[in-house]
Amino acid sequence: MKYDYLIVGAGLYGAVVAHEAVAKGRSCLVIDKREHIAGNIYTREVEGIQVHEYGAHIFHTSDKKIWDYVNRFAEFNHYINSPVAVFKDELYNLPFNMNTFSKMWGIRTPQEAKEKIAGQIAGLGIMEPKNLEEQALSLVGEDVYRKLVKGYTEKQWGRDCTELPAFIIKRLPLRFTYDNNYFNDRYQGIPAGGYTAMVERILKGVEVKLGVDYLEHRAEFDGMADRVVYTGQIDRYFDYCEGVLAYRKVRFEQEILDCDNYQGNAVVNYTEREVPYTRIIEHKHFEFGTQPKTVISKEYPGEWQKGEEPYYPVNDEKNNAVYEAYKKLAEKERHVVFGGRLGEYRYYDMDKVIGRALETAEKY
Repeated sequence: MKYDYLIVGAGLYGAVVAHEAVAKGRSCLVIDKREHIAGNIYTREVEGIQVHEYGAHIFHTSDKKIWDYVNRFAEFNHYINSPVAVFKDELYNLPFNMNTFSKMWGIRTPQEAKEKIAGQIAGLGIMEPKNLEEQALSLVGEDVYRKLVKGYTEKQWGRDCTELPAFIIKRLPLRFTYDNNYFNDRYQGIPAGGYTAMVERILKGVEVKLGVDYLEHRAEFDGMADRVVYTGQIDRYFDYCEGVLAYRKVRFEQEILDCDNYQGNAVVNYTEREVPYTRIIEHKHFEFGTQPKTVISKEYPGEWQKGEEPYYPVNDEKNNAVYEAYKKLAEKERHVVFGGRLGEYRYYDMDKVIGRALETAEKY
């Protein structure tokens, strides 16, 4: 059988490209090496709860076109992401806002908070930050950095903040209002029934084969289609000829608990470096669940090794240079389009993934 398009990867990017291709009368085959669709936004029902198997995913966007697009495939609830952070025996609201500052310093007004932060920054005398620690201190001062930034960041990256480049943190938003909404976007929510059901609807009418590794059967699959849309690791596609791109990985430790409410919030960050996990997700709160039991996931970041599941690209100067070498090779692959988080070696929010996929569909 001959297809117009072979799409490698049944995640959000691949699913949207496939949907658009079929809608325009093109024939399409989607394959994925995993045994499920939806990529890292895959959700699975456990105890009547939609569990985010690969970490919390909250859909948010300010692009009405994208919001209208996803609402064709799911009904979104009114969930607002309002995480909290635990440092030792203290609990703070995120993002950094007046609730945070009031708890930290016993103050009430924005002017008091601004003066406190400005005073701490001035006292440090940092003119040109030489590393991430100095950059963060110059943005938020000593107290916020030590309690809410330092340990969490060091766990995420697996090294001291003094060893990380300053450019990783370009800004740390400070809000001088009593507003715990993490995102500034106009539209936000979780699809009722989970992301897997949403992606199933996007892929309706599309042929899908799971548990198939494209690169192990490339010659066979390339002969099936006129064009390939590849959403896997770009360095693996070229057999790592320019070097191995670095990622951070995440290990998820899931528990079913015999209680109806474990932590009272969907997302709780643990900002001490001594606590091995970065956060605990209680999945039922994404959909305001009332089930008698609850499901939590602890997230443990770690060093990624080739062959493991990659999560976050390490977009430092060295890895970006390696990616640019692969990008030049990719431009010579006339029948292949490289897209998505792994194909373009960059982190994308879900709305940006959809936007890029729609651009690809329009172009080809």
